[in-house]
Amino acid sequence: MTDTHRPISRLWAACGALLVLAGCATSRAPAPVEDRSAAKPASTRPAEPAKAVPAAPVEVKPGSYVVKPGDTLMRIALENGQGWRDIARWNSIENPNLIEVGQVLRVVPPEGPAVATRPVSTPKLESKPLPASGASAASGASAAASATPAPAPAPATPREADDDIAWSWPASGPVVSGFDEARSKGLAIGGRAGDPVLAAADGRVVYAGSGLRGYGNLVIVKHNATYLTAYAHNQTLLVKEDQPVKKGQKIAEMGSTDAERVQLHFEIRRMGKPVDPAKLLPSR
Repeated sequence: MTDTHRPISRLWAACGALLVLAGCATSRAPAPVEDRSAAKPASTRPAEPAKAVPAAPVEVKPGSYVVKPGDTLMRIALENGQGWRDIARWNSIENPNLIEVGQVLRVVPPEGPAVATRPVSTPKLESKPLPASGASAASGASAAASATPAPAPAPATPREADDDIAWSWPASGPVVSGFDEARSKGLAIGGRAGDPVLAAADGRVVYAGSGLRGYGNLVIVKHNATYLTAYAHNQTLLVKEDQPVKKGQKIAEMGSTDAERVQLHFEIRRMGKPVDPAKLLPSR
């Protein structure tokens, strides 16, 4: 091949290469196209989390109690002036250890407090003919009025009747710590281990055990619908639950269970609220 034909052949070769490249470019897959026809949400802000709706408050009727964290049936009974077995029965609780926070318990008898009544005697009325003259009628009316008996006094309410208790000291030792509603809730009476602990009044034992934290071996006596007494830190318990006791009866022996020293912690509770025993016990 002559030198004049070489540039032409090179030109044709270059054109052929360009045609091949163009064919490859046309056979490549088309670039993906974003579909913008789909509707977008009206707002691009992230959805706010749902706000918690506060639970409706539990309606607590008089004579009811809502269980709080840390409560036990024994402490609920003490704070409401009842026996724990009674509360369990009123609420159909089979296991006293299975109460739930938020549970509403009845803490008064289902039939309500008993009403003390007194019999009222009805005076006999005699019918007599009215006198003829007005003066005699007036004198007869005044005489009848004077003969009419005075109305009977109103019957005592249960709480007034329950307040009429002749208390006695539960131990003979000295008072080593006085009443403090915020802390001790009763009196601390000193003594020696084994000294007798006596019932402060007639009643019925509603608790005898060591299941109430801070009280050690404890006896609780219910005296009526208003009052109960608690005897704590005993060495030995001498009574059982549901046992009737008499005023002055030995119910325990003094000790130091759950306490730093030998003592009797003595409480009087009125409608479940602690009151100062020194104001109710007789002077020594």
